Amino acid sequence: MKKKFIIISSLVACITLFYVEQLLAVNYFVKTLVKIVLFTVLPYIYIRYIEKTSVRESLNLKRLHRRDLKIGVVFGIASFLIVLITYYFLNDLIDVEGIVYELENKSNITPRNFIIIGLYITFGNSFLEEFFFRGFIFLNLYKHKSKTTAYVYSSLLFALYHIAIFMTWFNIWLIGLALLGLVVIGFIFNWLNTKSNNFFNSWIVHIFADVSIILIGLRMFKLI
Repeated sequence: MKKKFIIISSLVACITLFYVEQLLAVNYFVKTLVKIVLFTVLPYIYIRYIEKTSVRESLNLKRLHRRDLKIGVVFGIASFLIVLITYYFLNDLIDVEGIVYELENKSNITPRNFIIIGLYITFGNSFLEEFFFRGFIFLNLYKHKSKTTAYVYSSLLFALYHIAIFMTWFNIWLIGLALLGLVVIGFIFNWLNTKSNNFFNSWIVHIFADVSIILIGLRMFKLI
């Protein structure tokens, strides 16, 4: 029951977000509201009514030590550098004007609101995704003796979830490369969280990676 709920509910959530992103073509604010509802309500239902415990206990927030998070900082700095270096070498293959046009006309993300949205992406959205993909999906499957399923399913879903965001940005080869990279990142994030038994290590790395992406976005919008 527990494993089925985690897999089915998370899959439905990501399919819904794909529909909202690609078919409804709503602005960023609406997409964010839908994501917040799906990524918080479904885990809460599981924790409260299926696992029958508290959020703090379920996510192992009672035993949070700074020494357990040092590895997250190290990997975070590495991810920051890797993203910037990758962008530097693949910049010529990216349709920057097309991405900016889509952000402005489809999601209503403009140079005027990009910094505010960037702050939310860096700290709010990253927290939401790590809470959902690592805290809810991975760690719950992992502790219920489904370690292989936990690693593979959460990493694949994390990668496929991002297709709705960048499927129109890149050519097929870059999309494939991005998906492969996201699967690998998912495995690494999952492994990091086994060190602390909560999702904060991967959240730290996610923040560092998003900071580098926001810097790239600032350059695309010619703000720096």
